[in-house]
Amino acid sequence: MKAELDQISEERRRMLKGAGLLGAGALAATALGGTAIAAGMEGHHHHAATSAKNSALAKSLHHCVATAEACIDHCLDMFKAGDTSLADCAISVQETMAFCAAHAKLASYNSKYLKAMSELGIRVCEDCRQQCMKHEKHAECKECADACAECIKACKAFTA
Repeated sequence: MKAELDQISEERRRMLKGAGLLGAGALAATALGGTAIAAGMEGHHHHAATSAKNSALAKSLHHCVATAEACIDHCLDMFKAGDTSLADCAISVQETMAFCAAHAKLASYNSKYLKAMSELGIRVCEDCRQQCMKHEKHAECKECADACAECIKACKAFTA
């Protein structure tokens, strides 16, 4: 039975690491999209006024992804030590990381779906914030929760 649990734990670690790498790749791709906006190469249907608003949103989303990466790393360390109390937090953080990376990419494109993504982002980030606050004694969880709170503010400002 212990060998089966060890195998399951190892598979989960590999899955979480893979998701972290995927998120890092998405973040890098998103950063390239943000660079295009900064360089004024965002396309003829984009406007300078919306780019500034999108840039503020994208910055908040990027910060959320970065803190989520640190939180996931911490969760993996805890898992390695045999502590699985952060499992629900890790799942929520992974979802948020993937969502925010995609959301930032859409912000860099000034996507027609950006308002809907921002409305959903409020819910996704709030779920993550609540999970991380359960473990606020861990600095990484607290920082992730704080980044989610800032992301929620940015999404609300965008949809206002």
